[in-house]
Amino acid sequence: MKRRIGKTRFRNAHPHASHNVAGVLRWKLGLAEEEPAAILSVTPPREGEPHRNWHPSEPLVDSEIRLTWIGHSTFLIQHHGVNILTDPIFGDCQPVPVGRYRRVKAAGIRFEDLPPIHHVLISHSHYDHLDAPTIRALGHRPEYWVPSGLSHWLRKRGIGGIHEFAWWQSSILADHITVHCVPAQHASARTPFDRDQTHWCGWVLKSPDRSLYFAGDTGYSPIFKEIGKRLGPFDVSMIPIGAYKPRWLMHPMHTNPAEAVKVHQDVGSRLSVACHWGTFRLADEPLMEPPALLAEELVAQNIPPDRFLTLTQGNAIDV
Repeated sequence: MKRRIGKTRFRNAHPHASHNVAGVLRWKLGLAEEEPAAILSVTPPREGEPHRNWHPSEPLVDSEIRLTWIGHSTFLIQHHGVNILTDPIFGDCQPVPVGRYRRVKAAGIRFEDLPPIHHVLISHSHYDHLDAPTIRALGHRPEYWVPSGLSHWLRKRGIGGIHEFAWWQSSILADHITVHCVPAQHASARTPFDRDQTHWCGWVLKSPDRSLYFAGDTGYSPIFKEIGKRLGPFDVSMIPIGAYKPRWLMHPMHTNPAEAVKVHQDVGSRLSVACHWGTFRLADEPLMEPPALLAEELVAQNIPPDRFLTLTQGNAIDV
C-alpha cells in the first residue's frame, strides 16, 4: 500500500528506479545515449483511420457504455444517462504551451460540442492530466473525483463538488454506478517544490451491467494483478501506450505497448482502448510508433487485434 512520507509525500507500492529532475535534465540536454528507433514489422495505422464513427449524442442503450476518445487521456464515458470525462484537456499543456507541450492533433470533440458533463475523474496533478483552463471552463457543473490531497488545488480555484479518495476507497457516483479509486505507479507535481505531495491513481466504474477501468498515467508493476483480483474482470479498460522513450528514464512512469498488453491481461480486460499517445510529443518515440508496437505485441501474445483497439480521436465504441 502507498503511504505518506513525512506527512507530505506519497510513494508507490512497489519500489522502482527514480524518475528525477537530474534524469530529466540529462535527457533534455542530450547528455544520455540515444536509443535506436524501433524496427517495426507492422505498418503503423494511417492517421485519421477510424474504428467506428459514433456521435456522442446518438441514442445509447442504458446497459451499454459508449466510450469516445477525445485525445491523450481524455475520454467521454456515457452510461446509464451519465456523462463522465477523464483527465480532461482540450488545448495545449499549461503553463508554457510550446514545443512538446503543444497539441499535435486537435481534440476529437470540441469543448462546446460536449453533452452536459455530470462527473470528472482526475488521475493526478501533471499538466497533461489536470488542465486549469479546461477545469475553469467546466466550472461547478460537474462533480469532481480526485486522489488524496488534490481537492485543495480545485478549492483554490473556487471549484466545489469535490470527492477526494485514497487507494481502494469506493463510493456511489450515480444511480446504478459505483466508483473505486485504485493504485497506479506514477508520481505527481506541478512545480519543482510539490513533488509527490498529492496522490496519483486509476479509477474503476461498476454498474449492474458493465465494469470499466481507467488506468490514468502509470508505469508497469505487480499492482495490476491486484486490481484485477479485487475488482476485475472488466468489460472495457483505457490503458496508456505512449511517452515511453528514453526507456531508461520513462520506464518507472509510463507503460510501453508491450507493458500495456500485460496490464490488459493482468486486470482481466475483455476489451481495451489505447490512450496517452498521438496527441502530444511528450517523449522521444515517433508519434505513430506506439500503435504499431501494440499491434506487434498483440500478435506475439496471440491476442486478437479487436481486443485492444487504437481509436482515432473523436471516434467511439459501444461496449
